[in-house]
Amino acid sequence: MEPLVKKEHTNVVFIGHVDAGKSTIGGHIMYLTGMVDKRTLEKYEREAKEKNRETWYLSWALDTNQEERDKGKTVEVGRAYFETANRHFTILDAPGHRSFVPNMIGGASQADLAVLVISARKGEFETGFERGGQTREHAMLAKAAGVKHLIVLINKMDDPTVRWDVARYEECKEKLVPYLKKLGFNPKTDLCFMPCSGLTGAFLSEPVDESICPWYRGPCFIPYIDSLPSFYRKAEGPVRMPIVDRYRDMGTVVLGKLESGRVIKGNTYMLMPNRVGNVRTNKREAAQIQ
Repeated sequence: MEPLVKKEHTNVVFIGHVDAGKSTIGGHIMYLTGMVDKRTLEKYEREAKEKNRETWYLSWALDTNQEERDKGKTVEVGRAYFETANRHFTILDAPGHRSFVPNMIGGASQADLAVLVISARKGEFETGFERGGQTREHAMLAKAAGVKHLIVLINKMDDPTVRWDVARYEECKEKLVPYLKKLGFNPKTDLCFMPCSGLTGAFLSEPVDESICPWYRGPCFIPYIDSLPSFYRKAEGPVRMPIVDRYRDMGTVVLGKLESGRVIKGNTYMLMPNRVGNVRTNKREAAQIQ
């Protein structure tokens, strides 16, 4: 049987301290890749402005329930999809608040690739990285969940306290590298650092003008993840999918990362330790599973 998906499917989890800008970056990526149209964003912008939350509107593409929008904090792991020339990506937007660490672990355990979002704003990086901040814990949990490649986005570089200052970028980088190395990430092969602005979209898809940021001419985020080597799974092997969550919606829906094999509509699978289940799904859902 031919595979249902021609493009390789990659799960990307966005992790990091609360208010680092994970949902804003995810929402802007969806806009840049055509998954959210301009009219929808303008509607979110109007609604956010009415609540005096003008800078939150991009995050509403991922933070869909009212509680998350009112508080400006992700609670559940947000899921969204976008495509590039070579890949089909699932965004897993993990909550940054320490109260929702179990939800973050659920997102990280499904990921092929992790994006650690760091706020360069004065005071925010220090709060996230010091003991008690979630930057350290999220990076450690992502490594423990089996994530092998980590992209570190130094966000909010356009903030008035930063203004694309290379010294601030290097300061964040120099503090992070020794800790990430201690966790087991190889700085040469497993890590990639990039500056960006989730609000303006700088370096997400296109570079900014050299007059604004002359010191970084490296890859932008979306082209970079599109060009990464294949996250090879044994498609012809036995089906192996660790289940991290489930919910009921016209039957039982299970969530997890497919480590090998293919899940095909109509097939019967063994759910360990002792249950048998049939897959009932449409082609689009099957594509997302793959």
